[in-house]
Amino acid sequence: MMRKLILTIIGLLIILTSLEAGTSKRKGTAGAEELRIPVGSRGVALGGGVVAEANGVDALFWNPAGASFTKKSAEAMFSYVSYIADIKVNYIAAIANFGGVGVFGVSLRSFDFGEIPVTTVDAPDGTGEKFSPNFLTAAISYSRRMTDRIYVGANLKLISERILRESATGFAVDIGLQYRLESGLRFGAVMKNIGGNMKFDGPDLEWGVVIPGSEPGSPVRSLRVPLQEFELPAAFELGFSYNFKLGEAHSLTFAGSFQNNNFTLDEYKGGIEYSFNNILFLRFGYSYVNETDYVFNQPAFGVGLNIPLGGNLEASVEYTYRKVKFFNNNQFLTLRFAM
Repeated sequence: MMRKLILTIIGLLIILTSLEAGTSKRKGTAGAEELRIPVGSRGVALGGGVVAEANGVDALFWNPAGASFTKKSAEAMFSYVSYIADIKVNYIAAIANFGGVGVFGVSLRSFDFGEIPVTTVDAPDGTGEKFSPNFLTAAISYSRRMTDRIYVGANLKLISERILRESATGFAVDIGLQYRLESGLRFGAVMKNIGGNMKFDGPDLEWGVVIPGSEPGSPVRSLRVPLQEFELPAAFELGFSYNFKLGEAHSLTFAGSFQNNNFTLDEYKGGIEYSFNNILFLRFGYSYVNETDYVFNQPAFGVGLNIPLGGNLEASVEYTYRKVKFFNNNQFLTLRFAM
């Protein structure tokens, strides 16, 4: 029964991804684009194609189903991203493993846009004041191992955006599935950022004006500027991975995925990871969108190091460098602790 249910879900996702939901004509029509910015050095180093491979606390962003693929009782991670246009991204996440009950997780992501000069119609060169947008995404997660091969998981996300005194709030869910075989072959599927529309609102949208043609001395009227709602950047992703042993100390992992978006063209992602004794990792990845000026049609390179701290406690340090067109290249640094 469970196998039939999983196959049905995968079949529905394949049908969904075969539909050309996103085209180049829809670029810029989605909001909350910060949901697309990746976190976690390993996933980025593998081109983002880790929907079937991501595991433990690192899986909360890529595919929450993988969070329950862990033998640790608890994991925590911190990730820092030097993104494009001087944007900095900070991400913290943790999971707790309750055995047969499942794995529970929490995460928080914040964005640092730096200080932006305030400009107005009367002062197009700036008023001398500065502001910084405040974007936060918080999530609670649950993942469970359903059988010896099947893992499921979900994120419930709160999205908060604030610019000056205007703000928008929304909710979204991610639903993921992984199917893992003892041979090292794995399949994954995830639906991300599924939720209602968001809309900005705030006191600065009210303007005091005198109606043209009014009699002298007429009172100032309060008019409100209506804003359009915007969709979330929903996506459906299918992927696979395969772990190939080269001996007692060496292994290779191949990972790839196909992502269908509701706001732009489809994306193809993949990478390869070499592991030495599960301590040292070397990674290479690439993501591709069939668009000449797509800024992320570039390779990524990464390295990781696992550090035993005694007993069941261990730490890992990971770094990824991703080339970017037109902007400064991205740098990802991740620290992870497990016990």
